[in-house]
Formats: sequence, C-alpha cells, structure tokens
Amino acid sequence: MPSTPIPVSQPLPVDQLEAVILDYNGVVGRQPTPDMWSSLAVLAGWPAAQTEAFMRAFWGERAAYDAGELSDRAFWKNLIHGEQAAGREAERIATLRTADTQMWTRTDPAVLKVLRRAHAAGVPMTLLSNAPLPLASALDDTEWCATLMSRTVYSARIRVNKPEGRAYATALAAAGWPAPGRTLFVDDRADNVEAASRLGMRTLHYTGNAAELASRLPQATAAPTAFAA
Repeated sequence: MPSTPIPVSQPLPVDQLEAVILDYNGVVGRQPTPDMWSSLAVLAGWPAAQTEAFMRAFWGERAAYDAGELSDRAFWKNLIHGEQAAGREAERIATLRTADTQMWTRTDPAVLKVLRRAHAAGVPMTLLSNAPLPLASALDDTEWCATLMSRTVYSARIRVNKPEGRAYATALAAAGWPAPGRTLFVDDRADNVEAASRLGMRTLHYTGNAAELASRLPQATAAPTAFAA
C-alpha cells in the first residue's frame, strides 16, 4: 500500500558505506497489476466485480502468513469462496499459491541495473523482505537474487515481520554486523524506514526513482553483462 514520503536520512559518502539492506516488493519487485488481482480473486472463487473485497480479505490475513503464523492451507482456505469439490481443495490451494508467487516476482529492470552496478563496485547487499515461504524460495531461486545478494532474510523464516526490531537485527547479523551508521536501508514503506532509522541506520524511502537509489550507492562505471531477472 502507498505511504506518505518521508525525508531521506543524511546521505553517507558512498566510499564509507559498509552494507546495504534492501526491501524486495516496491523496490526490486513490482506491484501486481489490477488484472493480476482480479485473476487471483477469480481463482479463489470470488467474482471479478468483488476484487476489492477480495483484496481487503487478502491483506487482512497476509501479515500472519508473511510471519509464518499461518500455513499455506490456512491462508488460502480462509480466502476461498464457493463450494469445493471433494478432494480438490489441495489442488486449488496449489494453483493459488503458484499464481500468488508469480504475481510478486516481477522485477524492475531500472532497479536491477542500479544494483548490478553496485554489486560490480563491491557493495555487500542483503535482502530483507516480508514474504511467505513459497515466495521466499522463489526469490532465492532467481538469478538476480543469487548473484546480487550476499544473504537473504525473509519474515516467514524468522517468524517476524518488519517493522519489528528483530527483523532488522537479523538482517544486520546476516550482513556481518556492519555499523548501523554505515548501513543503508532501502524500503518503500515509511513505517519500515522509520524503524530502521530509529536503530541508527541510514535510510532511503524509495518512491520509484531509480536515479535517486543510484545516487546513494557506489556505481561501477560499466554495468556487468545483464542476466535474466
């Protein structure tokens, strides 16, 4: 969900940056389209005209799913509408899980270009995302994640969501305990950015400007050979 932009923290000279911790969705990952939401709603048994109601129900359950408090079956069973044919529930849940994962794994080429240049310049990057287990596994299997990220931290695996402090502490530990004041945290949600700032990290509230992100990261003069997103 969109949030009101907040001022970025005082930029750190890029040669003093020890680590970068990045959110996934809304930074590297693109938001699902309205058609994707409608398709997911229909798969769950909701009429396309009730997509907004489906989305409200989806977000009402999602934080618990992201935090590993709900299983796949529990999350999707709570969202499925209509009579279920005997023995078909597992199949329908598998279809919903696949569709959900696919709609969250589209990436922004402009951001990946910036991150490739940062990686080529030697910047250690850690991914910190509120994500359920199926999405976490799918992201780890992408070439961009395996290549660019030194470590990945997902809420369902550590059983806590941002903006809880333990999520940030886990990411800092995964990054090798860089000094918070020499660590840049990037997220599209203001509450997540504010929590990182309270822990002493440099922050960037990302609002879709890849050039602004590039200005906060070391950039190799030539981008490496592109790979599949």
